[in-house]
Amino acid sequence: MEQRFSFDNELSGKIALVTGGTKGAGKAIAERLLKAGATVVITARNEPKEKNSNLHFIPADLSKAKGTQKVVDAILMKFGKLDILVNNLGASETQGGGFAVLTDEDWETTIKTNLLAPVRLDRGFLPQMIERGNGVIIHIASIQGRLPLYDSTLPYAAAKAGLINYSKGLSKEVSPKGIRVLTVSPGWIMTDSAIRMMQRIAESSNITVEQASQRVMDALGGIPIGRPAQPEDVAELVGFLVSPRAGYLTGTEYIIDGGTIPTI
Repeated sequence: MEQRFSFDNELSGKIALVTGGTKGAGKAIAERLLKAGATVVITARNEPKEKNSNLHFIPADLSKAKGTQKVVDAILMKFGKLDILVNNLGASETQGGGFAVLTDEDWETTIKTNLLAPVRLDRGFLPQMIERGNGVIIHIASIQGRLPLYDSTLPYAAAKAGLINYSKGLSKEVSPKGIRVLTVSPGWIMTDSAIRMMQRIAESSNITVEQASQRVMDALGGIPIGRPAQPEDVAELVGFLVSPRAGYLTGTEYIIDGGTIPTI
């Protein structure tokens, strides 16, 4: 008989953590997992502007070791376990101008946020996953791990490339112990911050927001599907990957970029 899953309750009884879960793709992922029946914890430095009482919020700066430890301790104390870890947090705040303007602090801060934070959280939650022989870890990387943009995001691209490599290595170690590890690498996502950026470009260049969006897509070499991703596009992929339906998937990077990367 064919096995069937209820998509609405397939994560019932699961405890999930989504870092950077207060906005953008992280918010969409958290809401998608909540809809599937999981108990969802979100973290960020600042409280969400739109509060959802069904999401458990822990304020923390995950770029610092004490911030990641705070989250690990709080979740294990309250729930006793973590089943799903979505390392979504990612940030690039370096200035434009290429390699010459990037300081050691730019590199160190970016690597701590985009690479060391997931590593520390994995290390904090993996022992109890291994003890139970079950768990899923998702690393949200970026197509910049394969298609770096050098002007202002080179440290971010390098950190995400490192995250992709680390994720693959970790999967080889822990998959035999029952833990699935996967990477999701989005292209350009039309988040609220991206919309604001398009508005700024449009105003400064005296063009429409649509023309500004096309200019960014052209800078990426084009998006064959004709539009950026919506946060919900990424959330649906993650929702599938953490579900029982994806039980045979581990160690793989899933690129969701509308065809942006031009090579195989």
